[in-house]
Amino acid sequence: MKDKVVKTDEEWRQQLTDEEFLVTRKQATERPFTGKYHASKEPGIYRCVCCGADLFDAATKFESGTGWPSFWAPVDEENVATKEDRSYGMRRVEVLCGVCDAHLGHVFEDGPSPTYLRYCINSLSLKHEKD
Repeated sequence: MKDKVVKTDEEWRQQLTDEEFLVTRKQATERPFTGKYHASKEPGIYRCVCCGADLFDAATKFESGTGWPSFWAPVDEENVATKEDRSYGMRRVEVLCGVCDAHLGHVFEDGPSPTYLRYCINSLSLKHEKD
């Protein structure tokens, strides 16, 4: 298991843009169809914008029609954590970076095979590195 990355809000603010900070550290959500990766078809790895952990391979990305990048599986289960989210009167499963606890998005059970999962992720929480 990788060592946890722990920083203060001030340290994160110095490293991230205001928008990245709001999404990853304060659980905000970017508007659908506005993120730079929602329609991307470039091969490569999507990493955590906060700590650089490998999160998703572009080979698992699919068009969900939701307006956010969607993936059917993480690169490494240890790098992605989940927890129950009961905000806004809904019951959802929040997706977090397993290394630095950055808010990434949510996971739903309506994705394609083989996992039937849809990791619906904010572009602002990701940094794409081409193969």
